[in-house]
Amino acid sequence: MGERTALSRLGHSTNLVGLPTDLLASTAFNAHPVPLHISGLREMNPHLFEMLSQAESREEAGEAFYKYMMAMFGIDPEQQDRDRGEENGGRRPVRHYRASFLRLLKGWGYDSNAPEGAVLKGWVESRFGLFPTYHKSAIERISSDAWAIYVSEKMSSRFHNNSIYTQLDMLYEFCQWVFERFDAADEPHLTLFRGVNSFDEHLIVEKIDKKTVVMHLNNLASFSTHRDVADCFGDTILTVVVPKVKIVFFNDLLPIHPLKGEGECLVIGGDYLVNASYW
Repeated sequence: MGERTALSRLGHSTNLVGLPTDLLASTAFNAHPVPLHISGLREMNPHLFEMLSQAESREEAGEAFYKYMMAMFGIDPEQQDRDRGEENGGRRPVRHYRASFLRLLKGWGYDSNAPEGAVLKGWVESRFGLFPTYHKSAIERISSDAWAIYVSEKMSSRFHNNSIYTQLDMLYEFCQWVFERFDAADEPHLTLFRGVNSFDEHLIVEKIDKKTVVMHLNNLASFSTHRDVADCFGDTILTVVVPKVKIVFFNDLLPIHPLKGEGECLVIGGDYLVNASYW
């Protein structure tokens, strides 16, 4: 098993979830999680959560949230075509790119180190205070070339023209609402799996035994609910018990999204107790 020493696990001293970043990133928090909420998001969108409260199933809630987001941010294809025609007097449509959380998920699915991945990692940095440790290459200090590339891509104007961070805030809060509403009596954790061929993206903090380590995961990482799916992505399987409050997105959250079929979950990083084993 490879090992790379972290200079420090950097993060902002403040965030938007009301807990110290060091605590949020710790194995102690993972073992004993408390609810997390983006400050002010639910209070600023009471009509959405009032509408969701009427849903009788995950599927019904997912449909309602999807339609709300399409209307709220004008990312429904038919609405965009209509708006373009109106702006141009009914003549040939003027093309306006509207950033969409769905487009970010699609880009992440292709390559988590693409510009879409940088925007998602930037959102985690902004809201949860955790710096990324990897984007295209290891980020070991703020003055590095790797950091400069990450900052350039996360701030791309292409993805910041439609309140994209607010869209992601709403996605996270909806995910947490679903867990609260439909899984309240269940275990507050999920066991998830990730296949890797190297440990370049994640930092090994401490070795417990031959298979167990404390690993500092990148500030946003993909895991699968299915071990056999994770096996397709690497020879070594990382098994992690993740608190649901650190899950941004899971496969069955929405009726339509680009990550269907892999049982994928997007997980907020930090220090995790990890079992690493070959299949």
